Amino acid sequence: MTSLHPTPTAALDEPTRRVPAGWIASFATIWFAIWMAQLTPVQLLLPAQIDATLHPENWVDSVVAFGVISGIAAVATIIAYPLTGAASDRTTSRFGRRRPWIAIGAVLFAASLAALGLQTDIWGIGAAWVAASVGFCIMTAALTATISDQVPIGQRGFVSGWMSAPQAVGIIVGLLLVTELVTDQALGYVVLGVVLLVLAVPFLLRHDQPLVAAERTRVTAKGVIASLWISPRKHPDFGWTLLSRVLVSVGNALGTSLLLYFLMFGLGDENAEDDLIVLTLVYMVFVVGASLFGGRLSDRLGRRKAFVFVASTLQAIAALLLALVPDLSVAIVAAGILGLGYGCFLSVDQALATQVLPDAASRGKDLGIMNIATAVPQAIAPLIGAAAVVLTGSFVLVFVLSAVFAFAGAIAVSRVRSVR
Repeated sequence: MTSLHPTPTAALDEPTRRVPAGWIASFATIWFAIWMAQLTPVQLLLPAQIDATLHPENWVDSVVAFGVISGIAAVATIIAYPLTGAASDRTTSRFGRRRPWIAIGAVLFAASLAALGLQTDIWGIGAAWVAASVGFCIMTAALTATISDQVPIGQRGFVSGWMSAPQAVGIIVGLLLVTELVTDQALGYVVLGVVLLVLAVPFLLRHDQPLVAAERTRVTAKGVIASLWISPRKHPDFGWTLLSRVLVSVGNALGTSLLLYFLMFGLGDENAEDDLIVLTLVYMVFVVGASLFGGRLSDRLGRRKAFVFVASTLQAIAALLLALVPDLSVAIVAAGILGLGYGCFLSVDQALATQVLPDAASRGKDLGIMNIATAVPQAIAPLIGAAAVVLTGSFVLVFVLSAVFAFAGAIAVSRVRSVR
């Protein structure tokens, strides 16, 4: 008698074999390229391009325009992440479930960046950035799912550290690339796209277990839409982890996304771009160290929540320093504390997220929803920050809100029950 529920294939099995160093190296490399291509525009190229395009009489107008474009990109992200994650869950290509989507996302991302550099009006800039954000979503929705697909639980904190540590390295290398080596803005966008494509190749050459056609769930529009809702009543730990990630990510994005404007207009820094690189370098060192050390230590201790709680609290402290003492030297100290907290949060929270997923057959879709909680705050924080600047005429409220969101995230993760 044929079973209506066939035995799961290897693609859906919980992984038990540790991934080798070569796999981790290619994983870290592709994330380095992704973060460089995503965060260099956010930190420098995009706000500078908007400001140069608008030539506003009031600098607040430039901040608001950046916030609005980021907010529109956030809407696209909310749609793209779970839908493309669900699509990769159901992909039966001989190249595997995830690799085709990683490649598609990389091409769209790189092409959109090249187009962004050619735009000369605010509407074109907005459209190109939204397209780039969708490419980023397609690529990373599939890529983060490979952690659940191929990495055993006892190794996920360390591997997730190699997803988060390259974020800080990518920012600083990207900033140096477009300020010291390639000073033409349009060419800078192109170079970021080319580097993204080249550094994606090693991971794309890695094996990705194909999904057997019999295991592929039937796709209907109604089914896909319905699957996007994960009941917090039925899966409370998924809900609390998601909420915590949203809150902490908003807090971190508020503390970092307007730094160039803070240096330029909040501190009146005549060397804002150079000092942004200094702050980012300090941030980078602590993010890298905390993500790798924190992730490995959480694996060894078998604990996740305590690490996430402390990491979130550290970010709140850093934001309060910026709010209460708006000074460049204090900002450097705050950058170190923020990097320490966010680095630990990124690696351990990602490992935590993979342990509260409702269904092995929908890892891509569920982690896509989790990814919304990271990407959307990065997009909407500039809008929230711009509103705070408009209301108060300063950056104090921006950093106070950053602290409030970060600590609220620490409280939310303490409610998780199934993971220590």
